[in-house]
Amino acid sequence: MDKYSHNYNVILDNMDLNEYRLRPISAIMYLQDAFARFCATKKMAAYDLFPKNLYWIVSEFNIEFCDNSPFWSEEITTEIWISEITKLKIYTDFKLYYKGKEFAKGNGCWFILDQITKRPAKTDIITEHFNICPELVLGEHKKFTLEEQTEKVSEITHKNNLSDLDFNNHVNNKSYINIAEASATNEFRKTRTLKTLNIKFNKESFLDDILICSTFKTNIPDTYVHRITKDGDSVCDIQTCWTDKKISQDILNYDLKVKSEK
Repeated sequence: MDKYSHNYNVILDNMDLNEYRLRPISAIMYLQDAFARFCATKKMAAYDLFPKNLYWIVSEFNIEFCDNSPFWSEEITTEIWISEITKLKIYTDFKLYYKGKEFAKGNGCWFILDQITKRPAKTDIITEHFNICPELVLGEHKKFTLEEQTEKVSEITHKNNLSDLDFNNHVNNKSYINIAEASATNEFRKTRTLKTLNIKFNKESFLDDILICSTFKTNIPDTYVHRITKDGDSVCDIQTCWTDKKISQDILNYDLKVKSEK
């Protein structure tokens, strides 16, 4: 078993201001950070690959929320592992825990790209450093497919800025999710919570690029497709499924004061 675990505390920037809980979409950032730390323990972090003209890129994330998210300042545990390796793809599966109880799970698909050719490198370099743990939390790794889109419900425009960029000077994955979330009305966000999220990254975008996010209903109730395009080409496809937000009584009794350290 080659699993990696790391603990985090929910910070203000990743909190739902209505309930003081972790925003579901922010969970992906903790997972990406945990995977980066996992790679660092194997001498396979981004800074280890850069001298070899290689870099990591995630192409897909699928996440399912099973229970209430943790409150602000509370500790969560991420657990992530490499579950499958093909000739070009590296799959990770993961779980998130709060007070010992699983509240989210999912998987992701990664590539190692050649900086010069921009093409995927063979995964031989991975098998030399990582052991596979074949535990699949969402079942078999399947090709990402979008539900058929029906009525368009919104469309917004976003110009990439410096805060959107990552260390590769590409737009950060979190920014695409934030753009999709921004397409929803305030009333929708107050009354609904994310149940599942599937995201496929199709193309890079950069500083000052103009992105269009079009949100569509599907034939499945409470399921939406968010298509983010640049010059008419798909940059990122996101599918979300929502459920009614249950106002937890915990918030009435929760002590929002950070416990003093002795």
